[in-house]
Amino acid sequence: MRIAVLSIGDMGATVAAALQEAGHQIACLSAGRSQATRARADRLGLIELGDLAAVCACDAVVSVCPPHRALEVAASVFGAGFTGLYLDANAVSPATMEEIARHAGAATLVDGGIIGGATRQAGRTHLHLSGSTAQEALALFDGGFLVGHVVDDRVGSASALKMAYAAWTKGTIALLASVRALAVANGVESQLLAQWSSTNPDLAARSDAIGAIANRAWRWQGEMLQIAQTIEAAGLPGGFHEASAQIYDRLAPFKDAQGVVASHSLTEKLLGAGEITGPN
Repeated sequence: MRIAVLSIGDMGATVAAALQEAGHQIACLSAGRSQATRARADRLGLIELGDLAAVCACDAVVSVCPPHRALEVAASVFGAGFTGLYLDANAVSPATMEEIARHAGAATLVDGGIIGGATRQAGRTHLHLSGSTAQEALALFDGGFLVGHVVDDRVGSASALKMAYAAWTKGTIALLASVRALAVANGVESQLLAQWSSTNPDLAARSDAIGAIANRAWRWQGEMLQIAQTIEAAGLPGGFHEASAQIYDRLAPFKDAQGVVASHSLTEKLLGAGEITGPN
């Protein structure tokens, strides 16, 4: 099958590679790509598509984009007349998936949630799917390195699972970053690290490790807001993840950083940031 992957970020490239390993031809849009995105597409040898009409000629579309663009990307593909299988594998709330479903028209929509890193090691990245044709979408990945699971036949379930999982993993990263900055602001960082080494020995290493993912933090602001929306829809307070969104927004300047960002640089961004500006 010819499958269009939108777009080719780190995770999109991982999904594209998994589909290639499963035997498919993978295509991507050529317009508006950054140099880094173009390099990923070139490394994978992806077919370049010039416009949405060419996307609509594909057998399937997999959307792997920043959460705040998920609805826009889906609406543009559906609006161009796509009628094939559309797998939305973005980190969005069930409510956002319901809105995407309202635009689907004649297309077959499958809800997806990716859990795990952008790695090609077998068994490390999991794809959860839901919807009436989730099994059909799962079959696209047969023979590839992604681990696939069908949640149920309801669009929104896979997204709910992704929101619950990321609420802990990425929520606690934001909490650790803010706790470390709090200690610095009050002049007690060394004492906090000493106390952690005694009673919670993994926390210092975990807070230092945030520097390794600082260049991805810009993507997670929108995800935190989607999580907050999901939590509030369940009748729970979403304020913690709204605050986490602000933490990741303050780390957005590290988007193009290479390698590990020093913890003191992270702290400076968190403590010296001005007004929150919204998704980047």
